[in-house]
Amino acid sequence: MAAVIRKSIKISGACLFMVYMVLLIYFLFFSEEYGRGAAEMVYDYNISPFREIRRFLTYRDILGFRAVFLNLAGNIIGFMPFGALLPVMAKSARKGWKVTLLSFEVSALIEISQLFFRVGCFDVDDIILNTLGGLLGYAVFWLCSRCYLWLERR
Repeated sequence: MAAVIRKSIKISGACLFMVYMVLLIYFLFFSEEYGRGAAEMVYDYNISPFREIRRFLTYRDILGFRAVFLNLAGNIIGFMPFGALLPVMAKSARKGWKVTLLSFEVSALIEISQLFFRVGCFDVDDIILNTLGGLLGYAVFWLCSRCYLWLERR
């Protein structure tokens, strides 16, 4: 019975991960709501760590809650499913350091793609926030797996 439940969790996790990746790619590269595809947009980039994070926190009253939330919390929350679902799918990704490293690598790949294709904007702070999101997502996985093991033993 436990093997069937584990297999169901793994299959469900894989399906959710695929849907997540499609949505992530859409929002990062194609969503007009987030300025993708706007012909008049001037391309910009940030290579100074914490510059944009500091700017958003300093000018939060001027920029407004939505802009600050989307930039800071949005980058963290946006990568939490990556960190939570990856270890469900891949047994080799069940170490926190591996998920953190993979979150960093995927985020850097996305940001470099944005720089190369001039879609969105390259921001080293996004890499930092996304990596943090992947780590927090892994923490959710870790807590859920501990709860599952505890319930299984009862």
